[in-house]
Amino acid sequence: MSVHLTRQDEFALITLDRQEALNALSSAVLRELAQAFDQVAGSDARALIVTGAGAKAFCAGADIKELTGRSLSEQRRDAAFGQAVLARLDDLPMFSVAAINGYAFGGGLELALACTFRLATKNAKMGQPEIKLGTIPGYGGTQRLPRVIGEARAMELVLTGRTVGAEEAERIGLVNRLVEGDPVEAGLAFAREFTGYSLPVLGFAREAVQRALDLPLNEGLKVECDLSTLSFQTEDSDEGAAAFEEKRKPKFRDA
Repeated sequence: MSVHLTRQDEFALITLDRQEALNALSSAVLRELAQAFDQVAGSDARALIVTGAGAKAFCAGADIKELTGRSLSEQRRDAAFGQAVLARLDDLPMFSVAAINGYAFGGGLELALACTFRLATKNAKMGQPEIKLGTIPGYGGTQRLPRVIGEARAMELVLTGRTVGAEEAERIGLVNRLVEGDPVEAGLAFAREFTGYSLPVLGFAREAVQRALDLPLNEGLKVECDLSTLSFQTEDSDEGAAAFEEKRKPKFRDA
């Protein structure tokens, strides 16, 4: 197995462990990831941390050996499958954090982009180098990257295939934070900043922000109004107001 799913306290942890290939995404690895995402979706984990084994790579991309000699139908099938696997990550009911250590290229960066948040060690290097191989990203890079860093910067990175260092990645918003030490521990600490809040209400907030990318402002405001109204119907909203009045820390119950 090249994908390990473990548990640390209230968090799920997925580790890509194919270090001899810099944790590259073979078809077998993608199938293992799909199973792991399904298991996480059905668990009571409050967040998911995704990382790569070793210090060299988060994930160096798709397995190049598998990309040659395919028919047109096989190419489309494989791209659609990779997109579907990462969509499972994107659609998880809990938040996900990519702890990027080392290389995150091609499909590896696309995996990180499907996570809700991205943290990176200072030695991390990221990019969508597919153009250098005479092709383009196929696992969602052309769609998620502009949503994260904007159209102009995404267009540059996709068309040049250039590598982005950790500091530039933070500056352009490709990663949320740079971290030192163990990237998994940093991911867990980051997740604890929000997982103590009400999970249903966090879900409402996440949906409202995501809908802003797809709707005109006036339509997005209606969505926000609806979701805000729903949040006030939760028991956790009542608890939050009571705790504020009583000057104590709220005890949310995800209800």
